[in-house]
Amino acid sequence: MKDRFGNLAVWGIGSILLLWFDQYTKLAATISLKGKAPRVLVDGVFELLYSENRGAAFGILQGRQGFFFVIALAVLVTAGFMMYRMPSWKNARYHALKICLIFITAGAIGNMADRISLGYVVDFLYFSLIDFPIFNVADIYVTTATAFLLVLFGFYYKDSDLEVFSLKKKEAKH
Repeated sequence: MKDRFGNLAVWGIGSILLLWFDQYTKLAATISLKGKAPRVLVDGVFELLYSENRGAAFGILQGRQGFFFVIALAVLVTAGFMMYRMPSWKNARYHALKICLIFITAGAIGNMADRISLGYVVDFLYFSLIDFPIFNVADIYVTTATAFLLVLFGFYYKDSDLEVFSLKKKEAKH
């Protein structure tokens, strides 16, 4: 039981640290970029450009705040359940999964905090070379960790590894 609460403690502390960095970058972007010309870092490739996103990642689903709140809550509950059910940090097999869940949690909370406090999400990173939608650090957390999760579930974890998440009670062997 102690190990499970250790997982939750690391999940919480890790998420808070990443959340702090996300919020710090958004505040810095607001202070230094809002109402100003974009800052070109690599001409024709990458720039810092302030944007208020009222949709999801990359600007989709504009104005659906309730929907995003429900999705973020579901993500947090699922991540918390998974962290609680996983073996302790002594079992290295689950480290990558735990780290992914920490990043996804921080990203979900980071963008939800913006939606609740501002009514929109602050975005500021823009790849002009490919005209990629403007995004932020929380989007990077969620997108990268989710992609890595797909790789883990597709190629690394076996069905037996995922039994720790089963809600079915194990039958006693006779």
